Amino acid sequence: MKDIVLITPPFTQLNTPYPGTAYLKGFLNTKGISVFQMDLGIEVILELFSEKTFQQVFDFAFEEGTIVSENSHRIYALREDYLQILDKVISFLQGSNPTFARQICTEGFLPEASRFSALEDMDWAFGAMGLQDKAKHLATLFLEDLSDFVVECIDENFGFSRYAERLGQSANSFDELYEYLQGGFTFIDELTIEILDARLQEIQPKLVGLSVPFPGNLYSAFKCAQHIKKNYPEITVSMGGGFPNTELRSVTDTRVFEFFDYITLDDGELPVELVFDSIINGKGVKSEFKRTFLLEEGKVVYKNNTKRADYKQVAVGTPDYSDLKLQEYISVIEIANPMHSLWSDGRWNKLTMAHGCYWGKCTFCDISLDYIKVYEPVAANLLVDRMEQMIEQTGENGFHFVDEAAPPSLMKAVALEIMKRKLVVTWWTNIRFEKNFTKDLCYLLKASGCIAVSGGLEVASDRLLKLIDKGVTVEQVARVTRNFTEADIMVHSYLMYGYPTQTVQETVDSLEMVRQLFELGVLQSGFWHQFALTAHSPIGINPSEYGITPNYKNIEFANNDVEFKDHTGIDHSKFSYGLKKSLFNYMHGIAFDFPLQEWFDFEIPDTTIHPDFIYDSLANEENLNTKQTSKIVWLGNMPVTEHKRKSKKGVIYNSLEMTFHSKREEIKITTDKEKGAWLIEALRKSTPLNQKQNSFKELKQDFEQQFEHFELFWYSKPINILREHGLLVL
Repeated sequence: MKDIVLITPPFTQLNTPYPGTAYLKGFLNTKGISVFQMDLGIEVILELFSEKTFQQVFDFAFEEGTIVSENSHRIYALREDYLQILDKVISFLQGSNPTFARQICTEGFLPEASRFSALEDMDWAFGAMGLQDKAKHLATLFLEDLSDFVVECIDENFGFSRYAERLGQSANSFDELYEYLQGGFTFIDELTIEILDARLQEIQPKLVGLSVPFPGNLYSAFKCAQHIKKNYPEITVSMGGGFPNTELRSVTDTRVFEFFDYITLDDGELPVELVFDSIINGKGVKSEFKRTFLLEEGKVVYKNNTKRADYKQVAVGTPDYSDLKLQEYISVIEIANPMHSLWSDGRWNKLTMAHGCYWGKCTFCDISLDYIKVYEPVAANLLVDRMEQMIEQTGENGFHFVDEAAPPSLMKAVALEIMKRKLVVTWWTNIRFEKNFTKDLCYLLKASGCIAVSGGLEVASDRLLKLIDKGVTVEQVARVTRNFTEADIMVHSYLMYGYPTQTVQETVDSLEMVRQLFELGVLQSGFWHQFALTAHSPIGINPSEYGITPNYKNIEFANNDVEFKDHTGIDHSKFSYGLKKSLFNYMHGIAFDFPLQEWFDFEIPDTTIHPDFIYDSLANEENLNTKQTSKIVWLGNMPVTEHKRKSKKGVIYNSLEMTFHSKREEIKITTDKEKGAWLIEALRKSTPLNQKQNSFKELKQDFEQQFEHFELFWYSKPINILREHGLLVL
């Protein structure tokens, strides 16, 4: 028995659990509240895509007469071929039996339906991918063919990472979802409820908390809650997570509370603790709540009647992934986008470096909400403590920091802490392309295990970036992406079109900027999305200032995405296909010489951007003056030394030759003997293993106690060589 069961309903990611329940379980552990957590999504997927269940899928489709399309007829005709290897394909994608990759890649081994029709293009798109990755991609196509069969013949709402998403997207009224919920169980529902029932009967919780991060989880959350209310009336049911945090802040429809007793908003730690306290205290006791909706005297009320403040990040505990079936998640490779492959391939422990966003100004973002507005960084040593605890618990050393935008100063501190502890980890995160990401900082991040960053270039136009209040320019973005790329850190950029007041010319010019960034190799991945107006963003709050007229509707249920009319009258959606097609080509290093008109089937103006704009931006050298407060860090090994003695015109010169061995090469420098000895000691003190690295000012003061003219020494050829091989100024 457990006090609470935390559930992520179907469906999110296939390769790694969504971290919401793990964060909450980690906190509740500190309060002595017993918790069981489950990811219903992966459990349902594994049950569905098994030989036993998919045999039932084929039988059900045949009996119901739902096999209509040519594609589904083909899959049904090949059903024995699918069933024979289905369990083995799933096992391979879970990381077992890697030698099976050779069989999967054998021509004619996998049955093929419509998803394989573009395989020739995919081979080109993925290039000379490794055998394991190619097999994962082919196995993914195999599963997607079966997924298409489920959608066509069994359940039109099915999707690998979402279910009935349409019912949750900007549903200002609860009517459609409520009506849908009155129907019987779908095939997918039956699998979900069967697994849920087994857990509830085993654990007998007092509270079930459903974590709903996305619209694609909403329907299943309600269906699970409906079943619990009908069959386990003694259990209290609550909802929290990203969807209610952004969409349900204005809920008034009392029918929602036929399914849920409570809906909590924003950070869940204190709200869930207080909900649980109210259950323990029982009816008749006046309870305190934090940011919680409930039904009272037949009306939806919002209770925030506690004086207790939210817990600081130091007190929320370490995310706890126990109970989750970590070895059973499946890694898939769906499309030829390097960043998307990080999302879907491999298991990642998820952490945040900081609560909220340190910038918190972008006008399209929900910066009025606490999850962005309240900024609180986690101390680097505590963060790395949590990393070590999670490595021990999960056996995985890969981390995805899910920050809105990770702060550069904290990334630096975390990198140094990782290296001080000699941890071997792999990590990636989201950033702003700001000037503090210098060449040296990027090399430090790489040395600590950083493999990729994603950041918003948004609209590659300085006018619009200023209107967005992004705090960057296109030229600055180019330099920062160059710094990351030269450090061998992959760079992905979120790209936007259709921002309020954006002209056709600015869209074309933005595409030209993106073309140049890819052509020069400083961007490796990207994704275009059309601007969407959200109710809690500065634009949503003050739309007239941005030249748009919103179409507000009566809100009884969800409220986030808002329809609007742009005063420019431009239909931005017509650019969608051309922007995405051009990007697909640019990501694979081709078609840079195509005129931009090539991507569109309607007339566009010529770009006004100079063809060497990005090249010239990168050619402009930044100020090389070193700040007095800059931290000096040496990433290399200590050198092998040899004293040299040379006589010239009767004068004896004593020098020190230092040979530094890196993982790939050998570097030699020669200095005056005494200064060389000082340098070796300075390097020793500057390694990440030391508790405190010297600042530039401290280094200078120490040097000048023995010698003169520190700047002449610091900017000399030997030091410049070391600067290229691991001597960093941060």
